[in-house]
Amino acid sequence: MLKNIEDFQKFGQYNMDAVMKMFGEWNKGWQTIATEMTDYTKRSFEEGTATFEKLLSAKSVEQAMEIQSGYARRAYDGYLHQMSKIGGLYAEWAKEAYKPVEKALQNAR
Repeated sequence: MLKNIEDFQKFGQYNMDAVMKMFGEWNKGWQTIATEMTDYTKRSFEEGTATFEKLLSAKSVEQAMEIQSGYARRAYDGYLHQMSKIGGLYAEWAKEAYKPVEKALQNAR
């Protein structure tokens, strides 16, 4: 009977280690995503400010429209690129966070 209790304790410890590793992966994933979003926000703000300065120095309505349409195109492309990148980070994050749980389930069988 003592062997069964020891096995149960080892199994419990292994599961606790798996859960702690999963939380570590979640934390790392959130930090990575937050950093990416912060960098994107900073770049967007800087580009918006630069575009506004260009608009203030525009000599004609046509030039202002050209500046604005170029900014809109770059902002849209940048947004799509960033969301694609964030989507990939979320997918990778979920996969990495699930690995310890998957391993614990395999060992339980």
